[in-house]
Amino acid sequence: MTDKNYEIISEDIRTDSDKIIELKNCNEQFFIMEGRRKKYHILTYGCQMNEHDSEKIAGMLTSVGYEETDDEKQADLVIFNTCLIRENAELRVFGKLGEVKGLKRNNPHMLVAVCGCMMQRQEIREKVLKKFSFVDIIFGTNTIHELPMLIYDAEINKRKSVGIVDDTKSIYENMPKRRKFKHKALVNITYGCDNFCTYCVVPYVRGREKSREPDDIIREIKALAEDGCKEVTLLGQNVNSYGRNLDKKVTFADLLYQINKIDGIERIRFMTSHPKDLTDDLITAIKECGKVCRHVHLPVQAGSNEVLRRMNRKYTKEHYLSLVEKLRKDLPDIAITTDIIVGFPGETEEDFLETIDMVKKVRFDSAFTFLYSMREGTAAAKMENQIPDDVKHKRFDRLLEVLYPIVLEKNKECLGKVFPVLVETVENNRLTGRTEHFRLVHFKGSRDLVGEIVNVRITKVKTFHMEGEILE
Repeated sequence: MTDKNYEIISEDIRTDSDKIIELKNCNEQFFIMEGRRKKYHILTYGCQMNEHDSEKIAGMLTSVGYEETDDEKQADLVIFNTCLIRENAELRVFGKLGEVKGLKRNNPHMLVAVCGCMMQRQEIREKVLKKFSFVDIIFGTNTIHELPMLIYDAEINKRKSVGIVDDTKSIYENMPKRRKFKHKALVNITYGCDNFCTYCVVPYVRGREKSREPDDIIREIKALAEDGCKEVTLLGQNVNSYGRNLDKKVTFADLLYQINKIDGIERIRFMTSHPKDLTDDLITAIKECGKVCRHVHLPVQAGSNEVLRRMNRKYTKEHYLSLVEKLRKDLPDIAITTDIIVGFPGETEEDFLETIDMVKKVRFDSAFTFLYSMREGTAAAKMENQIPDDVKHKRFDRLLEVLYPIVLEKNKECLGKVFPVLVETVENNRLTGRTEHFRLVHFKGSRDLVGEIVNVRITKVKTFHMEGEILE
């Protein structure tokens, strides 16, 4: 579904309006001659920020006459929106590029584009250009708005097109978006990151932190509400630091109060909170704003103070536990989820046991768990005492042996209770949605309920989802 409210071309794109007009005309001529629209297929890797970038890419393509296809074999344009956070995502991209090479051989008119975080690193761009010479277009996280011109150069001028900038100064907000769902939407409130955790490449590939003006955010969310959106997820690498680089003093808590007043929006989520910046004011805002979901994703990463210091996380285990205590005191029904990294350089058995202790003390509702992945260009990649893979895997398994039973126990507390669930998808009359605590629920019901909030009694629980029945 196209988000009609945001098909606005930025000032920078208007300077190349002749190219856009010609590209549109070419696509219209193709439609007249072939009886079909040119099709695009986007493969998205990584986080919700990447998912939202793909919505912008889809919006740009729709605005110049393309339509989406789920079958890459039928696509005239295949786009890889890439992630650089972990090596596995990078390897998956290279493997899939190898597969697409065969499609390109059979269809030489197909355009192949690679964008996203991987392309922000010069050495990886050079690798793609050298090893995958069939790639026609490369652009980065801050140049999505240039895509029509890059397609023009690749298709009309028959040359490779590369559009990369290294900072967030050139980010353009008023781009078309083609939202994946009508009833929920992703909304950027910040771009980039200033934290420089020693294991993370985000500040190097997405640039320094930049907050959006609150009026622009409010205007966007009001338009989403008018379009039928009920739930918004506010995105930023660290939403808690929102507003620090704005001329007008506005905190993240202030922003939540403003969004909470918007008619039509029924749920407000946010990702991701950094523990060092979670304030009492923010906890109060979550408590006082009825639309803000009782769920905080608060990445701890490790339970050892020494490991946290080497990670440059800027908080201690004790501080994190005090935040959890405050959250649960003011919001007894709060769900707390987290990220945990196992096998960070120099992690000793004692350090790992501190992480296990943290999991037992906090009793997380859920957690994303990762093996440490060395990323070139980060401080952690240069550290001594890299942990052997076999040790990392054994510790990872031990962590899950402690974590998963706790998650299951937390889910069992929901048995017999009734929760409002926003219905997101349907398959064979089986509906899927989430509670405000972000728990996944499956239940039978009509396809007409997609996008509605319904009351569901939980009848069965497992570690990763729950099952229930709709109350009449």
